[in-house]
Amino acid sequence: MTDSDVSRADTRTPQIVYALFLGGIVTANITLLIGVIIAYVYRKDAAPWLQQHYRYLIRTFWIGALYFCAVFALSVFVLGAILWPLLAVWLGVRCVLGFIAVRRDQPPARPGSWLW
Repeated sequence: MTDSDVSRADTRTPQIVYALFLGGIVTANITLLIGVIIAYVYRKDAAPWLQQHYRYLIRTFWIGALYFCAVFALSVFVLGAILWPLLAVWLGVRCVLGFIAVRRDQPPARPGSWLW
């Protein structure tokens, strides 16, 4: 087995977690919980650049949870109804950018970012 084969096998898990996060948009966040558990389990044994992806995924979950609570609180007002779709777009953009970076064998562009 070559190094590239090992790398491709190692990148499957973060790709699956990104897909689970994207699936959370339509599954009422159930797959997000599964994805963050997988990210916590696999992050220590991963290559350093893949550890950054797992960190990015875990941060995405917790930042998304914070944003979710804020939007939920604002749902009492009309503003919350406007922010729900933006929260879904935020999650989608973060996951797609991370997925593309994994496919290119690169760490996430801005792993410490709260926005994208």
